[in-house]
Amino acid sequence: MELLTTLSAIDIPFLSAIWDFGNDILANTNDATEPVKGAIFNLPGIINLLVGFFLNLFFVGIVVRFFYYPKCKRSEFFFTFILIAISIFLLIYLLGGVKLKTGFALGLFAIFSIIRYRTEQVAIREMTYLFIIIAMSAINGLVMEELSYSEMVAANLLFIASIWACESHLFIKHLSYKVIKYDNINLITPEKEPELIEDLKKRTGLNIVKVEVGGIDFLKDAAIIKMYYRPTDDSVNTVDTIIKAPSDEFKIKN
Repeated sequence: MELLTTLSAIDIPFLSAIWDFGNDILANTNDATEPVKGAIFNLPGIINLLVGFFLNLFFVGIVVRFFYYPKCKRSEFFFTFILIAISIFLLIYLLGGVKLKTGFALGLFAIFSIIRYRTEQVAIREMTYLFIIIAMSAINGLVMEELSYSEMVAANLLFIASIWACESHLFIKHLSYKVIKYDNINLITPEKEPELIEDLKKRTGLNIVKVEVGGIDFLKDAAIIKMYYRPTDDSVNTVDTIIKAPSDEFKIKN
């Protein structure tokens, strides 16, 4: 009875204040056990980043090494594609929490789709592969928190299968072409096209199947001809379309 009398004498607001203070202590204790943004070490986040990074690098490496490089043999673009893939993935993955997401990725597409290197005009094939590499890296960086690893792998396999289908000879026969200056304008008329093809075969040694006549200069007895031929291998000649060598490359430097 004395205890009940003592408790009833205590002010109710005072008890409420003590109760609230205890709840605050418990809440702070629970929060301390949870991961904090900006923590020094976050093992699950590091594992997720490393798995996504190496998966992206693996699939991009397949595209560059087994599809692009065997045909073009240009090591400088091999270097460029790999580093761009790494940069795009890390940039999008690490900025995903800033809610930039799709708008940021589309902005990257807009920037890199109009890239023109000042020292050399980039060919259509290189620009196409560059866009593919950016697309793969952007998608891999965006979906890490939204989709499972199996869905990410499936998306990359679809990219690879599509590239293989376009690069293979199953659906269409690939023809290479060269743009040349031709000196016998007597053979450029439509009715003499078979003779023109035979003459070009003898001069070039290529298996020419089609020709197109462009500009004609009657004063110099010359014409611009685009000739299509079946290549002997799958490699791509990067100077096929050049008909005039840049003069700066042939200047003698003192």
